[in-house]
Amino acid sequence: MGIMDSFEIGRGGVTAHGKRIETAAKNIANMDTPNYVRKIPVLNATEDISFHGLLNTMKQDVFGVGTIPYLSGGVQFTGLVEDPTEGERIYRPGHPDADEYGYIRTSNVNPMVDIADAVLAQRAYEASIAVLSISKTMASRALEIGQ
Repeated sequence: MGIMDSFEIGRGGVTAHGKRIETAAKNIANMDTPNYVRKIPVLNATEDISFHGLLNTMKQDVFGVGTIPYLSGGVQFTGLVEDPTEGERIYRPGHPDADEYGYIRTSNVNPMVDIADAVLAQRAYEASIAVLSISKTMASRALEIGQ
């Protein structure tokens, strides 16, 4: 793994976990908004690092039998999906968001779930910042050695 790969892993982590924090904040901000549907961020590995993926990579590299292939790793934000659980129905006939029967649907946001997700995303964000910081230190020390 090269130094630029570690910068790329850190950058991807900062971007992906920043989106997680942003999504949790939007969910918490809209927990009292009628008809709001909670959003769930989707993160994927940049490479297939499962055992099955590793075996397929080794199978394709016929001349490198017995060697472990190079995998860079990392995470990427691929989008948002809506939480399929439905909010509670409340009878409010004069409400502007009421359906033809006078019911509104409350938000399906559980603030405890989103607060916990925000805390985990914050820690992962900080870890990604640490990867970038360590990579920067390594690069600067390598430049000092070359002088």
